[in-house]
Amino acid sequence: MTITTLTSRELNQDVTRAKKATKDGPVFITHRGKPAHVLLSFEEYQRLTQQRRNIADALAMPGVDGVEFNPPHANIRIRPADLT
Repeated sequence: MTITTLTSRELNQDVTRAKKATKDGPVFITHRGKPAHVLLSFEEYQRLTQQRRNIADALAMPGVDGVEFNPPHANIRIRPADLT
């Protein structure tokens, strides 16, 4: 994966270059020397956002077989409501 860094000015002057660079990895766009935005391909965006849908999907991901997950049991007691 290659990370490309462009200034805001470079992006404005050559948007096509930035879009093509997303094929190799993220494109960092700086403003006054500081990272301000990240440009991703749509496929990469989907990959990143779909991985974090819910806990069941996260636990079903490949490579997490060896991860131990033993959450504590909830201790819920029912009490009558005090309406006075």
